[in-house]
Amino acid sequence: MAEPTNQMTGAEALVRMLEAHGVTHIFGLCGDTTLPFYDALARLDHSITHLLTRDERHAAYMADGYARVTGKPGVCEGPSGGGATYILPGVVEANESSVPILAITSDVATTSRGRYPLTELDQVALFRPLTKWNATLDDATRLPAMVRAAFRAMTTGRPGAAHLALPFDTQKALVDPAEVWADERHQTYPAERAAPDPAAISEAARILAGASRAVAICGGGPVISGAYPQLARLAQLLDLPIATTVSGQGVIAETDGHAVGVVGSNGGNPATRAIVDEADVVIFIGCRAGSVTTERWRSPTSDKTIIHIDSDPMVIGANYPTAVAICADAALALDALLAELETRPVPASQNGIMRAKSAWDAKLAAFDPLAASGQTPMRPERVISTLSKLLDDDAIIVADPGTPCPYFSAHYRWRKAGRNFITNRAHGALGYALAASMGAHIGRPGVKTVAVMGDGSFGFCCGEYETITRYRMPITSIVFSNATFGWIKAGQNSGFDKRFYNVDFNRTDHAAVASAFGVKSWRVEDPGELESVLRQALAHDGPTLVDIISQPLHEAAAPVSEWVA
Repeated sequence: MAEPTNQMTGAEALVRMLEAHGVTHIFGLCGDTTLPFYDALARLDHSITHLLTRDERHAAYMADGYARVTGKPGVCEGPSGGGATYILPGVVEANESSVPILAITSDVATTSRGRYPLTELDQVALFRPLTKWNATLDDATRLPAMVRAAFRAMTTGRPGAAHLALPFDTQKALVDPAEVWADERHQTYPAERAAPDPAAISEAARILAGASRAVAICGGGPVISGAYPQLARLAQLLDLPIATTVSGQGVIAETDGHAVGVVGSNGGNPATRAIVDEADVVIFIGCRAGSVTTERWRSPTSDKTIIHIDSDPMVIGANYPTAVAICADAALALDALLAELETRPVPASQNGIMRAKSAWDAKLAAFDPLAASGQTPMRPERVISTLSKLLDDDAIIVADPGTPCPYFSAHYRWRKAGRNFITNRAHGALGYALAASMGAHIGRPGVKTVAVMGDGSFGFCCGEYETITRYRMPITSIVFSNATFGWIKAGQNSGFDKRFYNVDFNRTDHAAVASAFGVKSWRVEDPGELESVLRQALAHDGPTLVDIISQPLHEAAAPVSEWVA
């Protein structure tokens, strides 16, 4: 039923504003304060699908995964009070990962404030340090303008998260339909990209043309920008080795001759670190040069010549003296840099293919024997190798922290450029992968999606297996079962004289738990059975789970530098 042409409630206006911004999916959970909004979704004829989740945290993670694979802002919602507090982890993860999600949390009526109503809290104060933009919709007449501002903030500059508090009485107040319109530029991200300073581009080209052992270290910026062809062309033009952070995986196919793989303390190895240590010029592209990528700012050392490209001016120069600062969108900056380099004499080769090959050869020499091992409990390398063999090039893998992240970052060799690997590198909360994989599946339903987690993470998220079966999402979950919080135990093993304190728990039959939700599940202990079971799980047309009894991190050869020493 269409709303009257001369009036519209705030809840109805919000539905129309989301629709005008190209929103087709919302992830969320119902609550008392959200009743008018849900009623508007129920009554109006619109193009939005609402997916009911089992808690608000996972609704935000779903919006995050959806935004990463679609290039559109993800939208999540929840009620006041506990709903607003539960949704926070997903909001801050997306914001710090430069992923635009809009969190809408309904609120008590403005007329109830200060009178001790149930679930009252200062939502704007709560979300202020966790978002790029944040407001309360106290005045219904301003609702359309505020929604436009939220989408503008999320998609421009460095993308990030926004929050809107939606009071109960605002949802029922009247809005002028003439105010309901959207700027189509803010339906996708990055929007209104910034171009680089020509003088900075000229200086960067001069330095790169004269370098002998340059290396590029790419973060998530080029992935967000879609700068894949520009980066491949730069590698070819300079014979430049391309290293990545964990978030930057996908900027270049790792089968490309110039691809080094991941550098840093999580997923790097001595051979990839050597390429950075031996460089005379380092060009950071869409990379914050944070503690993990640089092994606590030890690699590269501060005496390198640094060129830094980033859309956020606060990132450039924060950690290293910077010879050239290029504050711009990664794709536009690389376009300009390529154009400038192509006007100059052919630069000296950086021997990038040879240097990258040496890193991969060293990595594979250590990896291959472990991947073929028949040892029990099963080595994670065996799982990585088998999955790499079975999955198509366009499959999406979503990995939780703990066991999955370092192994997939270091050893799963991505065969095409693009957003095919997702992991939560900003705050590293457990329980992310399952929900983010659900959002990724909704955003890109035509490819296989795999969620990989440890058993610690499984305990954080298993309620969403009801959601995954209700919507019959053909996602395959893989659980590394070792009955411990492995990352912490490995830290106790390497840095605290093996004083293992309060990190172990009872082993759960994850296959039985998932089966109770309706997920077709297997448990694997014998490495010889792994490939057959994974083939069945990946081919099944509904949700599946494979519970793998695996080696704990403190006993493993995990690619984490602080444990190796």
